[in-house]
Amino acid sequence: MQPWIHLATATAPQGDTLRLLRRGDEFSIRLEGGNELMNSRLGGSEEALATYALELLAGHAAPCVLIGGLGMGFTLRAALSVAPPDARLIVSEIVPDLIDWASQHMAEVFGECLADPRVEIRTGDVGAEISGACGAFDAILLDVDNGPDGLTRADNDALYGRAGLLSARRALTSGGVLAIWSATHDPAFTKRLSESGFGVNARTVRASRAKRGSRHTIWTAVRSGI
Repeated sequence: MQPWIHLATATAPQGDTLRLLRRGDEFSIRLEGGNELMNSRLGGSEEALATYALELLAGHAAPCVLIGGLGMGFTLRAALSVAPPDARLIVSEIVPDLIDWASQHMAEVFGECLADPRVEIRTGDVGAEISGACGAFDAILLDVDNGPDGLTRADNDALYGRAGLLSARRALTSGGVLAIWSATHDPAFTKRLSESGFGVNARTVRASRAKRGSRHTIWTAVRSGI
């Protein structure tokens, strides 16, 4: 078996060290110490995050979609594959090095998606993008940390607590979609979404495109009311 080759190191805002490794055509991003955050062969559930959300926007003219977290681009590429030509996809990534890795070390993974005219990459906290918006987005897709349960960044709790969900609701258009990826299921979060003014659907999705591996949860929450 080929050994893992260390390509680059980055520091996240709260001080965590991220390492990019490659083995053949496989890439891995890990926390210092070995905990894997993402792998280029396991993007099925991240892709479902986009396809489930965009299905609910079918027929929307020029939808504006905010994606929280670039990662390895699974969600972005899936969104591009189903979004209409007049869509606008804004990706908010808090770790600048991940954006550099996408166009340098992982260029073969990302392909031409970063050059697509529908795409805008912004360096910064997606929470700030959400809190500063009012009725600006037709969909918000969050693949940030490990989801509502099992946070590695304490600040992410502001996205998934009641105040964060109400902020996301304000940032969406009427009938807009909040879609959230999570490594684990969380019934309490489903209830919190409903209590925050969303019609909620929670689905379990396999990590692998081959329908194998870990089971992850995707919430699609439609903004109800005016």
